[in-house]
Amino acid sequence: MSLIVTNIGELFTSDDELGILHDAAIVVDAGRIAWVGSAAQAPAADERLDADGRAVIPGFVDSHAHLVFAGDRAAEFAARMNGEAYTGGGIRTTVAATRAASDDELLTAAGRLVTEMRRQGTTTVEVKSGYGLSVEDEARSLRIASRLTAETTFLGAHVVPAEYRDRADDYVALVAGPMLEAAAPHARWVDVFCERGAFDGDQAREILTAGLKAGLGARIHANQLTAGPGVRLAVELGAASADHCTHLSDADVDALAGSETVATLLPGAEFSTRSPYPDARRLLDAGVTVALATDCNPGSSYTSSMPFCIALAVREMHMTPAEAVRAATAGGARALRRDDIGVLRPGARADLMVLDAPSHLHLAYRPGVPLIRQVLHDGVPL
Repeated sequence: MSLIVTNIGELFTSDDELGILHDAAIVVDAGRIAWVGSAAQAPAADERLDADGRAVIPGFVDSHAHLVFAGDRAAEFAARMNGEAYTGGGIRTTVAATRAASDDELLTAAGRLVTEMRRQGTTTVEVKSGYGLSVEDEARSLRIASRLTAETTFLGAHVVPAEYRDRADDYVALVAGPMLEAAAPHARWVDVFCERGAFDGDQAREILTAGLKAGLGARIHANQLTAGPGVRLAVELGAASADHCTHLSDADVDALAGSETVATLLPGAEFSTRSPYPDARRLLDAGVTVALATDCNPGSSYTSSMPFCIALAVREMHMTPAEAVRAATAGGARALRRDDIGVLRPGARADLMVLDAPSHLHLAYRPGVPLIRQVLHDGVPL
């Protein structure tokens, strides 16, 4: 059955050629977009959805999320709000809770977060492991994640677990060897937290190179807490995305600008840790492709809301509303090296949403307001 979404007041396509259309319509057939154009010229379809002058945009592509975990770290958040600094050390608290949880408990908790995301317009989400940090627990985290999304990422190199505290090199060998072997069948990507207190540049290179040899694509947590080698390592290895990008040198920006590596910015983390926000304007003006994602996790960014991240990006990171929406849709797709999502053009997957607003501007203009009226995933209303 084909479906026409018509009487669209503003159609934000995130497509370079189509741009923003007015008085538009979209025809969906077999889960794909079959036609885009003026409502007055639209072909017939079997069913009709009247947008009644509202805005329609692509489904959000959340390209960085940590959803397979147990417990929460609300007390840690409260301590930060009382002045304690964020160091990433609380990850081990979540590791202990996750290891103790059953598969059903982890799947239920992660599924709840995916449902939250879909209600807020996210139609594609990447999900990382990283709270197991053992061969068995990393593999099972990815098996669970793969029941929720095709975009799964092996993050055995999140931090060094307590049992390897004084044997970091042994843990790196485990991650790049047996753990990767067990995780790779359930993962599309490999990731490393390249940061002081986590993994240095040489350790990150070893793990990412092993992942690439195993057929996984590379991503990297880079330059979040301090300046470091992460961004340039991402570019050197052809990683799809360098994520966080908070502390960047001119050389880092130049490297990103001359590469296919996307800078994925995660303003929810800065909000939750009271850290400096990345300078998106600097990256955009240099010609870097920018994505926005939630970084949904129990410690440093416990939000599932892409609209919230868009509002933060506009207010705190000097992005225009259009740039922020594009980063949350087409930018996220680029960070996952996908061309079938994040845009509304013929042939793309029919992932879109109707806003309860006349324009994409309202996502930043009305922060915190639930503006997602209707979501279609693969052309099917959710």
